[in-house]
Amino acid sequence: MLAAVGVQTVDELFDCIPEPLRLEDGALELPTGMAESDLTGHFRELGKRNRNASVFLGAGAYRHYVPAIVGALALRGEFSTSYTPYQPEVSQGTLQAIFEFQTMVSMLTGMEIANASVYDGASSMAEAVLMANRINRKNKVLISRAVHPEYREVARTYCRGGQVEFQEIPYDEETGQTDLEKLYEALSPEVSPEVSAVVIQTPNFFGVVEEFKDLRERLDEIDALLIVNVTEALSMALLKSPGERGADIVSAEGQSFGLPVSFGGPYVGLFSTREKFLRQMPGRLCGETVDRRGRRSYALTLSTREQHIRREKATSNICTNQGLCALSATIYLAYMGKQGLRDLAILNLKKADYLKNKLAKVSGFEIAFSSDTFNEFVLRCPRPAIEIRDNLLQEKIIAGFPLAEDYPELKNSLLLCATEANSREEMDRLVDKLASMR
Repeated sequence: MLAAVGVQTVDELFDCIPEPLRLEDGALELPTGMAESDLTGHFRELGKRNRNASVFLGAGAYRHYVPAIVGALALRGEFSTSYTPYQPEVSQGTLQAIFEFQTMVSMLTGMEIANASVYDGASSMAEAVLMANRINRKNKVLISRAVHPEYREVARTYCRGGQVEFQEIPYDEETGQTDLEKLYEALSPEVSPEVSAVVIQTPNFFGVVEEFKDLRERLDEIDALLIVNVTEALSMALLKSPGERGADIVSAEGQSFGLPVSFGGPYVGLFSTREKFLRQMPGRLCGETVDRRGRRSYALTLSTREQHIRREKATSNICTNQGLCALSATIYLAYMGKQGLRDLAILNLKKADYLKNKLAKVSGFEIAFSSDTFNEFVLRCPRPAIEIRDNLLQEKIIAGFPLAEDYPELKNSLLLCATEANSREEMDRLVDKLASMR
């Protein structure tokens, strides 16, 4: 093998790795193997170290109760062993689940078509930007600074090879919403004729619900597309859908639908658009048809990935269908139903509103923005937010996300989240602890 790749020794093979980063012999110091019963006990002891903390952290990953039915069905062997449904005659169950998933995503987003999912919400938004540029043959994108900062970074990484220019639009310091006046200035035809798309997130990274009812007309004037991103998918069960608000492409993170917060994944990206853009949509698409006996059946169709067609004509060389995660989301949505999902969204809204109103009365603390929020909001603190967070961690309270790293102007601010997973007692305890730190 070494001769085939043109080197003499194993050390030479790894010359590209700087020496200080290489492990020396025996440096791993791995323990000896254990019997299964001993290993089970070992993990049980490790588990006891976990803190049973009250969590008020959102920022793109949300704690929601996952009904037992989700795991019971999604982990059945028929599903978990048939990941890639290229052979439709033996994959009808998986294909039907994908078809139902697409239908539910279309209903939630208010769009005409949806694909079979992509990696996660961040890559979904990046794919939306690339798709808009293919449609318009332009390369400038206006993106709100209130869009999740990590999503913005992923979009830049995806588009680095495509000469895409990103221009960030500031948010209003009073409302927390995207500054539409600044956005309209950037949309002026004489100022920016090369704008391909505008990207807005609602609720945005601060939990604020965006208002952009006149934006659609402005974009039509310059032939630009509107991309609406959603990180808290549950909000779509309560708010007017992105499609009703003029979106051309909707990207979203579906983690809230039956997927636990599991150290950052795996998650499931939702992607939907208007039917006229169908052939520019990335990823898999499952279609319904009939077999030669006239029975309803399903198959992958219009697959524009590099695995199916010539790479130079593919709409994406990166994305894939998150099979089991999409299945879990489908089971969750079917189990909750339209009314159940709406009731849960209202409960989330009320929980966060309760916490926000209580904190607004605590001396030294202030709710940062005046606009309506869903289940997250920004709290201004009398001291650096990181300090407050670390102090509360000692009390077994994970008190939100300090915003200073991504938004230096909000260095004393915490992004707090409350869902159905937070009890009133937990919220009251957080308020009391914060009041003692002012």
